[in-house]
Amino acid sequence: MNNNPGNKSGNYGNNENHDAGSEPVLRIRDLRKIYMQGKIPVPALDGVSFDVNKGEFLSIVGPSGSGKSTLLSMIGLLDRPTEGSVFIDDVEITKAKESEAPRIRREKIGFVFQHFNLLSTFTAMENVDIAMRFTGTPKNKRKERALELLTMVGLGDRIKHKPSELSGGQQQRVAIARALANEPAILLADEPTGAVDTKTREVIVNLLKGLSEKGQTIIVVTHDMDVARQTDRIITMRDGTISGDTGGS
Repeated sequence: MNNNPGNKSGNYGNNENHDAGSEPVLRIRDLRKIYMQGKIPVPALDGVSFDVNKGEFLSIVGPSGSGKSTLLSMIGLLDRPTEGSVFIDDVEITKAKESEAPRIRREKIGFVFQHFNLLSTFTAMENVDIAMRFTGTPKNKRKERALELLTMVGLGDRIKHKPSELSGGQQQRVAIARALANEPAILLADEPTGAVDTKTREVIVNLLKGLSEKGQTIIVVTHDMDVARQTDRIITMRDGTISGDTGGS
């Protein structure tokens, strides 16, 4: 455990919850984000620091406006911090040029959203396939990988179905398969169970737990404490800082 006095949001990883030999896949250091409302600075993140190890299933919770979504957008390189650093696989992505950001997102980060964001005219197979088209993956390999992933999430018999022909839970599983297509270092999920019923929520959570057990690093932002309690670790945000960092399940 790193006891660096410069860390203003607790320790750098709460390693008692992780395998002792694990190496961080994600490191966040003194992350700050300030938005301007007219001439008034409004801090969205205020000195956030922590590590996430490979294969860890982490949830980020907190009230609306606490900084959860802002933090996720910094990790996903969808926005840039005012100060601080984000490292993925020891590469500081916060220093990447804007022209490099899309490649880093494609290669290092998988995104899962509350409302699925599937292409309505594409089949399940095509929705997963398209994630690999910009990485130079040959067509036959893309189809093979898409089928493998859809089968893994329990949709091997739905590969030709379009989103309108799938339930909400099935659409979210397609979205998870798509997010995994390029073997990302980190899977980021923003309220992945927010648009499904309780039974389907458990299916999605169990799927994510299974992926974590196979070594996939997963970070979930959620308002649902029933979901958070099933993760390895819970980070609680309040007023742009970390107010708690504890074990989950």
